[in-house]
Amino acid sequence: MLFTAFLYASLIIFALGLISKIWTWFSRTIGISAKRISTSQRVSAAVKGILGVVFSAKILTLIKVFILDVVLQIRILKEDFLRWVMHMLIYTGFMLLLLMHALENFISEPLFINYYSTINPFMFLRDLFGFMVIVGIGIAIFRRFVLKVPRLKTNAMDYYAIFILAVILLSGIVLEGAKITSYTEYQFMVEDYADLEDEEEIAALESYWVRNFGTVSPNVQAPFDEEVLSMGQDLHEASCMDCHSAPQWAFTGYATAKIIKPMALALDRAGTSTILWYIHFLACFLGLAYLPFSKMFHIFATPVSLLANAVMEKDTSDPANIATRQVMELDACMHCGTCSLRCSAASAFDVRGNDYILPSEKVTFLKTLAAGKKLSARKLGAIQEGVYLCTNCDRCTVVCPAGINLKELWFTVREDLVQRGYPEPLVLSPFSFYRGLNRENISKEDYARPLADANRAVAGKFEQVMDPSTPISFKDREIVELDQLPSTGTFSYCFGCQTCTTVCPVVAEYENPQQTLGLLPHQIMNCLGLGLVEMASGPRMLWDCVTCYQCQENCPQNVEITDIFFQLKNLAAKNAGKVVDESSPDLEAA
Repeated sequence: MLFTAFLYASLIIFALGLISKIWTWFSRTIGISAKRISTSQRVSAAVKGILGVVFSAKILTLIKVFILDVVLQIRILKEDFLRWVMHMLIYTGFMLLLLMHALENFISEPLFINYYSTINPFMFLRDLFGFMVIVGIGIAIFRRFVLKVPRLKTNAMDYYAIFILAVILLSGIVLEGAKITSYTEYQFMVEDYADLEDEEEIAALESYWVRNFGTVSPNVQAPFDEEVLSMGQDLHEASCMDCHSAPQWAFTGYATAKIIKPMALALDRAGTSTILWYIHFLACFLGLAYLPFSKMFHIFATPVSLLANAVMEKDTSDPANIATRQVMELDACMHCGTCSLRCSAASAFDVRGNDYILPSEKVTFLKTLAAGKKLSARKLGAIQEGVYLCTNCDRCTVVCPAGINLKELWFTVREDLVQRGYPEPLVLSPFSFYRGLNRENISKEDYARPLADANRAVAGKFEQVMDPSTPISFKDREIVELDQLPSTGTFSYCFGCQTCTTVCPVVAEYENPQQTLGLLPHQIMNCLGLGLVEMASGPRMLWDCVTCYQCQENCPQNVEITDIFFQLKNLAAKNAGKVVDESSPDLEAA
């Protein structure tokens, strides 16, 4: 009764956790645009999308992806054979143990007539599946702590996953070995199934089990008389064989029984089998109940991510389904580190030491962001830097074994962060170009606001007045020394022909470019020629530059205009200092 109560309680908690987790996929948001879509709209769009796929040719794509990427894990195999072996052993062994053994009352018993966990093939398969998981855990530990795979980070959830699986599997194996040697367990079996009263028959069966089944008895010991063993065999075949296969088939438990045999009687008197039984099943129940709230939930979320991404496209899918998928992808991440190993910006991690530069660590942190938890200024600054330093190379998306569209996720998160009102100079360089390419996906007001904030932060105390008739002023700031001029001195060759301004696609974008951009390319060169470095570092033109090199290629004087812009931006960012003070109060992540 106690076992059944714990089982049902665990299943109820598991089911509630699963429902709660799926509900977060529809209720939590990532990015500004997702906040405008209600939960009911997302649920409705998901139902329509699923029905649309099931009753279309896309169902063939789902079947293909399910076989290749979910069952056979081909994505992982392409990246690393050892990791593929590890993942297949743990995933396959764990799922088969869960279905055949942990849920035997609901699956194995209804499917197989006269099912007993102590007969073959079930006894052998149980040990085989458990052994697969143990070998997989061993490979995982070997990869993390011996091979030390580059950029593979181990967090608390990784330790938990390894620990809970190890406790479940090791306690199960030791329990099986203790039960094989236990004289108490043998007596229970005789009382329940043999129904023997004759002392000679009882001794014969006991001798047979000691000789062939590994039982350690305080009453009989080898050597045994062959006639006694023959009688014991007859009794075993008549009373026990239907529900007890030879324990040698349970190869992990039998090996454990051989190891503990010298102390088996002492362990039996101490009730070791009962203690191990409680440890094993409590660990199983706790693991099952906690599964929806742990890293191991990816065994459900990752297949969903693979299937969803196989039939969804950014340009054609419903924005409500995109919003739902991006939240779900956070749960699909298995923290394997493949994306971090291939990341083009990971070299910045070696210099900066910011874990959130690595894609796998960003995903872990984004769960906190999506949950609406409070973020300290330090952590917000770290995730901002990690997201903005992304080069948009898409290598992380290509290699992700969970099929997560990471490049699209980074863009959505970056747009969320830049709208929070904390200017970040990094947003104006590598990100501004990719953001400009996706300008049609952002409202005009949302697109302009963070750029203006960051421009003001970088310009510092320099005040650029757009009215050409009003002189430019400096507020409480010294003029930049001449030794801070760009290292490429070709600006001095400029004679103001304005060719650079004429060919600039950014200038051509605006009806009144000087009012919008502050200073035009040829004017910036003139400022440098006059030694007004700070004035040249202030205009928006620097940050709207798309680095197309048209100005530099068309300059008749070979002025290295684009390269000078880079140096001015670096100088301005250096002088800007930190925008968000680390001592500021926590910031709401909603």
